Amino acid sequence: QVQLVESGGGLVQPGGSLRLSCRVSGTVFSLNVMGWYRQAPGKRRELVAIISRGGGTNYPDSVKGRFTISRDNAKATVYLQMNSLEPEDTAVYYCNRAGATVSSWFPFASWGQGTQVTVSS
Repeated sequence: QVQLVESGGGLVQPGGSLRLSCRVSGTVFSLNVMGWYRQAPGKRRELVAIISRGGGTNYPDSVKGRFTISRDNAKATVYLQMNSLEPEDTAVYYCNRAGATVSSWFPFASWGQGTQVTVSS
């Protein structure tokens, strides 16, 4: 069974930065397109970043230029560097498998517990 363990969230002021990490086990990590998803209270979960097996990345307009996804296949870990954070970025962030575009969900059956990001002054 695939296990995903997210970490790195917290409380940050608007304009601040956070780096999220997600350790993945139970699958051949390097063979998967990976993504970061988020879910704000009362809203649908959305995909905010994807990284291909070769390291190509894609983002929706809402985070483009502020978020950067990366991966370390040797550590089976995917990262999300978030800069210039806005209150609208407040959500629980999850990593999981993704499809070829930010409109393509392709998650594993299991999800991690997520990590809470709160942007507030």
